[in-house]
Amino acid sequence: MDPLLNTRDAAAFIGVAPGTLENWRHQGVGPRFLKSTPTRRGKVLYRQSDITEWQEANLYASTAEVEARA
Repeated sequence: MDPLLNTRDAAAFIGVAPGTLENWRHQGVGPRFLKSTPTRRGKVLYRQSDITEWQEANLYASTAEVEARA
């Protein structure tokens, strides 16, 4: 079973502040996430495998690569 992480734990796993992860969610640029219910009050959870997949998709060898994808 894939571990589920809340925002605080997912942010720590990635190495960013929880607020950064929340901003990424709103911008649609962070890792995929789950909602416990479709309402605004639903708990946000991240599968560890989705975080790892997102990290792999955002892995670069040079800053030139980052600029080329933008």
